[in-house]
Amino acid sequence: MQARDYGPFPYLPIHQRPKVSFPGGARVALWIIPNIEFFSLRHGLSGHPTEAKGNAPTVRPWAQRDYGNRVGIWRIMDLLNKLNLRASPTLNTDICEHHPQIVQEGMKLGWEFLGHNKTNTQRLTEMDAATERQTIEDCARRIEQMTGVRPRGWLGAGLAETWNTLDNLIDSGFQYVADWTNDDQPYTMTMDDGRKITSVPYSYEVNDSPFLYYRNGTIDEFEKLIKRQFDVLYEEGAHSGRVMAICLHPYIIGVPHRIKALESALRYIQSHDQVWYATGSEIAAHHVSSGVKM
Repeated sequence: MQARDYGPFPYLPIHQRPKVSFPGGARVALWIIPNIEFFSLRHGLSGHPTEAKGNAPTVRPWAQRDYGNRVGIWRIMDLLNKLNLRASPTLNTDICEHHPQIVQEGMKLGWEFLGHNKTNTQRLTEMDAATERQTIEDCARRIEQMTGVRPRGWLGAGLAETWNTLDNLIDSGFQYVADWTNDDQPYTMTMDDGRKITSVPYSYEVNDSPFLYYRNGTIDEFEKLIKRQFDVLYEEGAHSGRVMAICLHPYIIGVPHRIKALESALRYIQSHDQVWYATGSEIAAHHVSSGVKM
């Protein structure tokens, strides 16, 4: 799309929209998004959010993240399986090369994989136009090779996009994108040539990385945050459906002293009746099929 001051969608205040109705009369569509990421040991990482990147190998911060793939994601899988909840993980495709067991287990659990760059070491905004386009296509192709299903959804590393990203996503067959954290309902994005892609609400608030890692929140506060977010959306959803994303990083939420807080929050949500436990593609497809103009 061409550079612009506002996004490729109309400004439509939430109280001036058609009613959003979810399957079964649900008030809230809940989707759970573990970020399954790969960081190369060849590239230096920051040891602390306020520090610059160190010289490779930055063993301690790299090992923290590797814990998520070696241990944390499996703890999350066990919890969600126990609660009979599916996830919609975002996937760096380098995981397919280095840790294919994670993808294989996610497939057994019926998880929906979203594209999430090749690696979290490099964002789309750090690439030239041709490399960005090829990275998106390679990501879609590699996930399809690994899972048998071409990914429908996309989340950029760091939620980063260029002016070309949405067009490139459509070119590669993506049907929805989660980078735009500006709403509690899905909406349609229309490109300059008339092609469309759906924005499905992701969250930078109900997200363990910024809350626990950057803002120094506690796990008890994060549990309370999830419950309070749900309470408000559930109340509002009685009038028009809302989407709630729970965004997780296995190396953060997947450590032993935090996982029980996630379980408590999810069990609290499950104590309510009018919740649709959906995947990202189910939410996007429902938005398109509903015909609601927004």
